[in-house]
Amino acid sequence: MSMTDEKRPPSVVTSDEDDRELVALGYKPSFKREFTNLATISFAFSIMGLCSSVATTFNTPLLLGGPSSVTWCWILGASMCFTLGSSIAEIVSAFPTCGGLYTASAQLVPKRHRARVGWVVGWLNILGQIAGISSTEFGLANMILAAVTIGKDGDFEITAGKTVGLFTGLLIIHGLLNSIATRHLASLTKGFVFVNLGTTFVTIIVLLSKTPRSEMHAAGYVFGSQGIVNQTGGWNTGIAFLFGLLSVQWTMTDYDATAHISEEVRRAAYAAPSAIFIAVLGTGLIGWLLNIVLVLCSGPLENLPGASGSAFLEILALRATKAGALIIWAFVCLTAFFVVQTALHAASRTVYAFSRDGGLPDAGFFSKNSTITHTPLPAIWLTTIVSILPGLLDLASPVAANAIFSLTAMALDLSYIIPIFFRRLFRNHPEVKFTPGPFYMGDGLLGWACNCMCILWTLFVVVIFSLPNIMPVTADNMNYASVITVGVIVLASAWWVFGAHRYYTGPKSNLHNDSVEVITEDVIPDKEHKSA
Repeated sequence: MSMTDEKRPPSVVTSDEDDRELVALGYKPSFKREFTNLATISFAFSIMGLCSSVATTFNTPLLLGGPSSVTWCWILGASMCFTLGSSIAEIVSAFPTCGGLYTASAQLVPKRHRARVGWVVGWLNILGQIAGISSTEFGLANMILAAVTIGKDGDFEITAGKTVGLFTGLLIIHGLLNSIATRHLASLTKGFVFVNLGTTFVTIIVLLSKTPRSEMHAAGYVFGSQGIVNQTGGWNTGIAFLFGLLSVQWTMTDYDATAHISEEVRRAAYAAPSAIFIAVLGTGLIGWLLNIVLVLCSGPLENLPGASGSAFLEILALRATKAGALIIWAFVCLTAFFVVQTALHAASRTVYAFSRDGGLPDAGFFSKNSTITHTPLPAIWLTTIVSILPGLLDLASPVAANAIFSLTAMALDLSYIIPIFFRRLFRNHPEVKFTPGPFYMGDGLLGWACNCMCILWTLFVVVIFSLPNIMPVTADNMNYASVITVGVIVLASAWWVFGAHRYYTGPKSNLHNDSVEVITEDVIPDKEHKSA
């Protein structure tokens, strides 16, 4: 039955408020709600992986725009990301399902547009998440090999075979870890935030305590014009400075990952958006402090990124000695490991939701849960296997592999602003009834300002994402992000026109299966129109 039908869906036998809410949205409860508030907040922080994400992207702002670009672009981008995170949290609070913004996007447009919008947003979101998993795991493999290089004083050759082999092995480990029962996943996830933030603060403290005052850079280098160093080879200084946004935008993305575990979270309409809000705010502020300290203690710019290829690791080695740097780096790598763990968890739930709605030509196979673990094992392993494929491209063409990796932030951010835009565009349409959840910014100036700012900002940074970082442009340094993203949209649209429209009708209720028991002693909350 389509989610657009006007009939009230049958109820399932449940006394759980979250499950009643899910039934009101049109879905049968299929997961165990084992994620507590702490586990949910830890999940939201971990998906951004503050210290590991900064470590893997720090080269970009430092070596393109200079130290001041690192400092100011982070706080500028983090402020704008806060408006996006708040706008996403508002929608997640109203639609707490594992489909996340994909499900919401189809409900925020008139009936005739629901299938097309759901289709495009669904594919952008899924492919953006998979590219994120693959690129983060690939970055982790390189981080581990960089540590080996430092440990052996440069007497170690990093080859494509070693990198891809390690990358593939790590992804298989993550697939296995994601296959355990939800209660074990929740218990495991609780500790992620302490490792993530603990490593960040230890790094800050060690750098400040181990750097002599005389060797710390002046304020003008960290915040002023002394720190603007254009090393792009041809772009003007303004563009070079704005390339610093690439680090913060790549770090602070995948906001809706917490939404994709909504059906496994207790008090999801409260916990999921609150976790997103807290994680975005915390990551933005703590990340700014980390970047300031890194620049302050970085030493001569001409010595970076050093033999390891990682400016972050070289700064640690300079200030904390090789042994100290490698100890801290081990925890940075562990944080990156947690990022992939949570990202794979979220992406598999998105695949599950898309299959549940008929978005995949699989007869619902990938929307089945294991009777043992009560987790979607088919969706987990499909996501794992597909995430391995971009990394394998590195064996044939590193340029092609990087082109796929570059899809992440652009595809995800575009998939976020589509439902935010449509919520405002069709706010008075009779077929679109948006019922706010507990997290709501209102229809006044605050809500409108956040929504409009995040849409305009995302469109702006998409342009920055699309520019090649180095001039002159060659086949090897060309930025293929925009080409890949447009290609995804074109292919998804072509698939829709030539076949998918016959079987995909948009998000649909699964309450009318024979296996669903009807009648409950509880009254369904007043959100039944959302299953319409």
